[in-house]
Amino acid sequence: MKKVLSGLCLSLVLILVGCASGVKLNEVPVEDKSSSLVKADAVNALSGKSAVTSVQTSALGAMNMGPAGIEKVVYFDYDSYAIKPEAQATVESHAKFLSADKSRKVALEGHTDDRGGREYNLALGQKRSEAVKRSLTLLGVLDAQIEAVSLGKEIPAVSGSDEATYAKNRRVEFHYR
Repeated sequence: MKKVLSGLCLSLVLILVGCASGVKLNEVPVEDKSSSLVKADAVNALSGKSAVTSVQTSALGAMNMGPAGIEKVVYFDYDSYAIKPEAQATVESHAKFLSADKSRKVALEGHTDDRGGREYNLALGQKRSEAVKRSLTLLGVLDAQIEAVSLGKEIPAVSGSDEATYAKNRRVEFHYR
């Protein structure tokens, strides 16, 4: 069943990429390797579930192990992809965990708050996940162990429209597989 869904998802991704709009992102590259939203849509078509439910119950969520007692989220300031100094210890702990076993892999999911357009937020989420990936590789983690993806504003951690809510949604999540 997973292979069938994977094939279906790949087909949908290729179709959607071919139908992509010509929106310019002002020199901000967008690279969404996960196609999680497309996967969610494919699952929706087959099961009738909502996109949020499908993504939250994905294999990534079920396999989210990692270093014990270490936060699996790095938070960012508004309109920024710079890793805050207080998040450095978290990134270093994940780097040690990944370096200890080169067969471990992690997906870094970049997220944004819901302000701004979809394309902008996908690009910013990608820049956030790529910033964490760059930090991990500088700390000795192999590039092949890390996948950096963006989900933009599509899957908020919390709902609301105040600064405390926005701050919780501006994040990169570590999902081990």
